Amino acid sequence: MRYDVSVIGLYILDVLGRPVTRIPDRGNVDFIEEIRLTVAGTAGGTVVDTAKLGLRSLAVGAIGDDEKADWVLLTLEKHGIDTSAMQRLKGVPTSATILNVRPNGDRPALHVRGASDHFDVPASAYDQVFDAPIIHLGGTGLLKRLDGPASATLLKEAKKRGRTVTFDLIAASAETLGIVEPLLPHIDYFMPSIEEARDMSGQSSPEDCARFYLDRGAACCVFTLGGEGAFYAHGNGTRLTSPAYDVKVVDTTGCGDAFDGGFIAALHHKMDVETGLRFAQASAGLVATGLGSDAGIVSFEHTLQVMKEWKIKG
Repeated sequence: MRYDVSVIGLYILDVLGRPVTRIPDRGNVDFIEEIRLTVAGTAGGTVVDTAKLGLRSLAVGAIGDDEKADWVLLTLEKHGIDTSAMQRLKGVPTSATILNVRPNGDRPALHVRGASDHFDVPASAYDQVFDAPIIHLGGTGLLKRLDGPASATLLKEAKKRGRTVTFDLIAASAETLGIVEPLLPHIDYFMPSIEEARDMSGQSSPEDCARFYLDRGAACCVFTLGGEGAFYAHGNGTRLTSPAYDVKVVDTTGCGDAFDGGFIAALHHKMDVETGLRFAQASAGLVATGLGSDAGIVSFEHTLQVMKEWKIKG
């Protein structure tokens, strides 16, 4: 196969500033320490991380026909990511977010939906899009055209071709379950945050949330628990809770995407479940140490070294 992973879904340009303690009144100015641009989104952030971790990565998404799109493509290509499946759409802006990162890591956001609302994967692109053993769909909930039956068709085709499907979403609510539930039988690794899992299911504990999605067809649930670590629940009965690393958090933007990228890399390298969770958490922890979704991660080897050196919380 041409690629190790195909990353489909939400691609965003993030503009981040820190530390932001207030928005100045009228036309006044406050001075902050850092402003950055990053490729982000539940697909964009993940594909940058899989590439940094050494996987041959295909980006599959949509951008507009503007200066933001130029920057997104240039940055993806700088990381060695194949952008030939990125759709450049006329008449719409590239999806973008302004994040005001607080001193405690909170990040209130302003978002333009843009090109991602118009993104779909035509059948004519399937041979390229599925030319990888692992297919990641990220961004359900903010993919207006792809959300729903089109996503079900896409994931059915992935499974028909024998691919491993990993899945993450964004902006989850009780209403999002109607979009997600038909997809679950076609998902090998369902990877929302525990907050998203709770909001959709109405359940509370990680175990109850996992059972809710497993009963509806997901093969395995992998929930990020924020500072508490991660929870793994497989349909075969396997359960594992993995505590988080003790890191100094600068910004949590992209940590979930980095966890996804690390977990995908672990699948690629056929790590056992416990090691794979630790690797995914190390990837997320590295991103938390800097500003933006592309911070911290250097390489596969560096992330392995961090796993040996960092202490576990508690």
